[in-house]
Amino acid sequence: MPGTVLLLAASPVGKGCLVDAASVLPVLAAVAPSVLSGTDTANIVELADPLEPQAVLTRLRAAATAPGPLTMFVTGQLQLDRRQRLPHLALARTTPATVRYTAFPWHWIADELRLRPPGSTTVFVDLRTDADTWTLLAGRPLTVGPSTALYGRVAPPPPRRTVAQPAYMRAVATLLRSGHRPPLLQLHEQALSRTAGEEPARPGEADLVFAHGQSWAGRPWPPEAGFTTVTSPPRTVPPSPPVPPTAASALPTMPAAPPPVPSASPVTLPGQAARQVGSPGSDPHGEITAAVRDGRHDDALALAGRREREALRAHGPGSEQVLHWVEVRADLAMFAGDPERSCRAWLALAGTRLDAGQAADAPEVESAVDRAHHQWGRIGDPARARELGAELARLRQRVPGRREGALDHVRQQLRQLQTQA
Repeated sequence: MPGTVLLLAASPVGKGCLVDAASVLPVLAAVAPSVLSGTDTANIVELADPLEPQAVLTRLRAAATAPGPLTMFVTGQLQLDRRQRLPHLALARTTPATVRYTAFPWHWIADELRLRPPGSTTVFVDLRTDADTWTLLAGRPLTVGPSTALYGRVAPPPPRRTVAQPAYMRAVATLLRSGHRPPLLQLHEQALSRTAGEEPARPGEADLVFAHGQSWAGRPWPPEAGFTTVTSPPRTVPPSPPVPPTAASALPTMPAAPPPVPSASPVTLPGQAARQVGSPGSDPHGEITAAVRDGRHDDALALAGRREREALRAHGPGSEQVLHWVEVRADLAMFAGDPERSCRAWLALAGTRLDAGQAADAPEVESAVDRAHHQWGRIGDPARARELGAELARLRQRVPGRREGALDHVRQQLRQLQTQA
C-alpha cells in the first residue's frame, strides 16, 4: 500500500522570523519518496511558507484520510495565542498580534490524526519558539495525539536579530538521502548526534527532545543521568473529530479544539477511558476506522453508539467520555454522507455544552457550532435545511465563532431557502 508524506515548512516573513524553515525543503525533496515514507511508493505533499491556516488544514486532512502509512516532516516556529494560551505554527503572515487568525493551531494536528490506526503515523518536528511558547512548553510538552509517534526537537528562541537554521531536520534529510531508512529511533538518535556537532553551543536552556511519548530537556540522545524527563500531560477532554472540506468559502472553516488544562495530578484521556469500557485489548477507534475505510458506515455508527451507551453507564450524562462519542458519531455521519444527521449531532453537542455552563467562546463550543454550520451547508433537502437552519441561526447569535459574517451567512441562506418553499 502506498504511503503519504507531508512536508510542511512555515515561518513568518520579515523581522518576526525565528528560523529559516523553508531552507530544508530542497534537501527533503531530494530524498526518494519510498525512503521518506518507508513504503514501496508514496505520494508527496509539500507546503512551503503557506499563507493561510485553511490551506494547511486542507492538505493535512487529505493526508490524514489517505490509506497507508503517513509521515509528516514539520519545520517552523511556534507562537502563542495570547487569549487562549495555545501554541500555533506561525505562517507567512503571522505576527504576535494576529496569531489566533493567521497561524495554524498546533492542536489541529492531533484533531486530524485522531482516527488514524495506531502505529500508522509518524511526525518529525524541528521547531523554534517565541519566549512565551517556550515557557508554556516547559511544563506542558508538545503532543500530536496518543496514537502518533513524535520525534524531533523544539528549541528556545534564538538570539535577537538571528534567524536559526533547522539543523535537526536537515540532519534527518541528509541521513535519508543515503537511500537507507533506519529504524525511526535510530534515525532520530543519529540526527541529534549530527545536530550536536553542527550547531554551536548555545547558552541557556537545552532543547526539548521528543521520542516514545516523552520529551527530554537536553541532548545528546539517549538522555543521560541528570537530564530531566518530562512526560506529556494528558488532556482532560478529547480532541475533536476532523471537519470535512466544503466548497462554500463563506462558511467558517477554522475548527477549534479544547485548550490544554494544567495537570495537577495524572488523569485519564477520555479516548483511553472509552477503550477501557470495552473488552480488554479492544481498540474501538481502530475498529471504527477500519469499518469506515471498508464502507461499513452502519457498523461504524453502531459501534460508536454502543461505546457511547457504555460511557453513559460508566460516567453519566454530560461527561466528557459521553460527549467524545457523540462527536465521533457526528463525524461518522459525515463520512457516511449524511450531513443532516451530522448537523443535528453537532447542534445537540453545542447545546449540551452551553447548557452545562461552558462559555460561548469556549473552543469546544465554537468547534461544535462551526462543524454544524459546515454540515448544514451540505444538506440537499430544503425543508430539512430550513428546520436546522433556524436552530443554527439561534446558536450563531450566541456563538458567532472566529470568522466574521457567520450569522449573516446563515440568515442569507435561510432567505434563499424560504423562496424554495
